[in-house]
Amino acid sequence: MLWKIVLSGLFLILSFPNFNLSYLAFIGFIPLFFAVENKSPQKAFLIFFITGFIFYLGTLYWLYHVTVIGLIILCLYLALYFGLFGLFTLHITHYTLHKHIVFRLFFISLAWVILEYIQANIPIMGFGWALLGYSQYKNLLLIQIADFSGVYGVSFVVMMVNVGIYMSLRVRLGRRSNLRLAITILVLIATCAYGFFRLNERQGTSSLRVSVIQGNISQELKWDPDAQDMIIEKYISLTKMSALDNPDLMVWPETSFPGFFETDKEMTDEVLNLAKEIKIPILLGANTEKYDKYFNSAVLISSEGKIAGKYDKTHLVPFGEYVPFSNKFPALHKLVLGELGEFTPGKEFRAFSFQPSAFSTSVKFSVLICFEDIFPEISRKFVQNGAKFLVVVTNDAWYGKSGAPYQHAACSVFRAIENRIPIVRCANTGYSCFIDSRGRIYGSVGEKKSLLFVTGYKTSYIKIEP
Repeated sequence: MLWKIVLSGLFLILSFPNFNLSYLAFIGFIPLFFAVENKSPQKAFLIFFITGFIFYLGTLYWLYHVTVIGLIILCLYLALYFGLFGLFTLHITHYTLHKHIVFRLFFISLAWVILEYIQANIPIMGFGWALLGYSQYKNLLLIQIADFSGVYGVSFVVMMVNVGIYMSLRVRLGRRSNLRLAITILVLIATCAYGFFRLNERQGTSSLRVSVIQGNISQELKWDPDAQDMIIEKYISLTKMSALDNPDLMVWPETSFPGFFETDKEMTDEVLNLAKEIKIPILLGANTEKYDKYFNSAVLISSEGKIAGKYDKTHLVPFGEYVPFSNKFPALHKLVLGELGEFTPGKEFRAFSFQPSAFSTSVKFSVLICFEDIFPEISRKFVQNGAKFLVVVTNDAWYGKSGAPYQHAACSVFRAIENRIPIVRCANTGYSCFIDSRGRIYGSVGEKKSLLFVTGYKTSYIKIEP
């Protein structure tokens, strides 16, 4: 039994970035299904729970750079969803094995999707990272269904293949086995046929050029007051070089401004003058302050060197940017954040507006800060407010050279497909790239095949609907 647990955990780990053996996700649960046969509910829960813990520990290992205890607690919490799925699987496969073929195929898969949705959206503890569907982010043919089903639809298909293969093996090669395989294959064919149709559709007809600046500032220097001049000069230098590509918009990553924008007036003036000098709008990530409240913000500076708009991050990181319930239990704040101040969430899902030189009208876009792109509803609200493309500004330097930046980018791929708009990703140390409305990744900032902890910039076109 132990080898089945380890094998399932290993298959699932390898299916995610940075291993990207995505096909293993389609068989990752099969050893587990066999492992719980004829087991008690308690043992079934424990077998799936242990596998879930192994999977999350192997996938989210990079969190040890921030907190080892937090990593273990998070993996134990997320493994509970695996355990609950094990209980449901045991009931369906053990007690109804010879009845209701379609019911078993679809409802076991549906149970997994429901648990994923709860895991991603439960208040405060919602964490929609490493969902099963994200393992397929490079499988463009399969994931086009995300425009109507979201990532959960892709998770459903992957799980259904696991269930279909398991049940076919379980009853050998009889008629029932053939029917299970036939249903599974038909769903796969339909999914890929839809994907083929979508991939060959015409995309947006209007193009604009965007430059992303990857400053590659280490965490040790990022908030060092003595490094402020070096940081701002580095971004100014990279921006002037990329201005030679004549982009319509410049993008700096999350908190790239090494201070509080507007409050630190000298550095603020440097950036305002830079935009005026190169005559190109600059979008930058910065901490801002207002009425003794702190915000994680994105600021748009016009080509005239004026502040054209500001968006304050609406979905803060629990225990990193704020402490839940600390307003009722002040001791919690000191226990977690010490003397550090908390951030305040923004209230508006704001769309910025600027006019590219070749356009007769202005173009709207919105910004997702840090991990906001793992929440589909945030992107959806921005698009409903008129955004023609999205920009993700983030800082994944916390997690070293690991799979974290690629796992994060997988979420952006799905947001692009769900909303059928392009996404521009700009990260402090990578993974900075462009994603079209079909989920294709292109135009990455890199050097000698390395995409992380590289200093540089990249200018590329994005296609938008007029």
